[in-house]
Amino acid sequence: KSGMIKENHTMKNEFVLTGFTDHPDLKALLFVMFLTIYLITMVGNLGLVALIFKQHQLHTPMYIFLGNLALVDSCCACAITPKMLENFFSEDRRISLHECIIQFYILCTVETADCFLLAAMAYDRYVAICSPLQYHTMMSKKLCVQMTTGAFIAGNLHSMIHVGLLFRLAFCGSHQINHFYCDILPLYRLSCVDPYVNELVLFVFAGSIEVFTIGSVLVSYVYIVFTIFKMKSKEGRVKAFSTCASHFLSVSLFYGSIFFMYIRPNLLEEGDKDIPAGVLFTIIVPVLNPFIYSLRNTEVISVLRKILKKK
Repeated sequence: KSGMIKENHTMKNEFVLTGFTDHPDLKALLFVMFLTIYLITMVGNLGLVALIFKQHQLHTPMYIFLGNLALVDSCCACAITPKMLENFFSEDRRISLHECIIQFYILCTVETADCFLLAAMAYDRYVAICSPLQYHTMMSKKLCVQMTTGAFIAGNLHSMIHVGLLFRLAFCGSHQINHFYCDILPLYRLSCVDPYVNELVLFVFAGSIEVFTIGSVLVSYVYIVFTIFKMKSKEGRVKAFSTCASHFLSVSLFYGSIFFMYIRPNLLEEGDKDIPAGVLFTIIVPVLNPFIYSLRNTEVISVLRKILKKK
């Protein structure tokens, strides 16, 4: 009997990512679409990182946060999309347990860092709009570096906790992951060890990070909105509202999809809802961010024009 239990609980070293579809025509269409999105994401985000790094006039807290946001969006795209594109035309669509863990580790690190960076950016905008005369004392470069470093440390610690707890699980039976990348929830569903502890830790930590960072963003934007209403210039109000609305759209899409993905009830029963939320925060948000935060930014556009004129 003990031998049977041991055999049934043999650790699976490989999984199969089912992806989006098995229809050949749809595969080709989705491949072209996601490859185009991937290229735009990488060019947009890495171009923005290079621009901020090279131009000294953009070495301010707002652009340091923006550069790091673009960097984590690039890392997110690199962690997910190449394997997804390969699997559109792969026969077996296999992924090893180690590849699976590495993919989740990178994703969890960058998405957690993303949460804290968006909260830091909201605070930066709050100080700039609500207390412009005190901006350089309240939002110093030292504080900016500390907040950015803290975001990446928090991301690494958060992912290490969940990866560490994965090793208490054993995977047996089905080896199909009903997703286009290796996420933690499908692994919980494949476990033949009760993942209650893992699920509880995920709910507590992901929930705490979401509540803290979303709370920071909302409080900042409430103060910003009240300050905008007090502006005497109608043109200034419209411009500030336009910028804040586009930023808030990006933040809402990101936090909404993360919240829906990891903190909804019946996490382990509703696997069919993972893919739409996953597409939103790993593919759509990273491609939108450079356009939302840069192409609507007059300072970035001005720097780009100067570079193009020189060339």
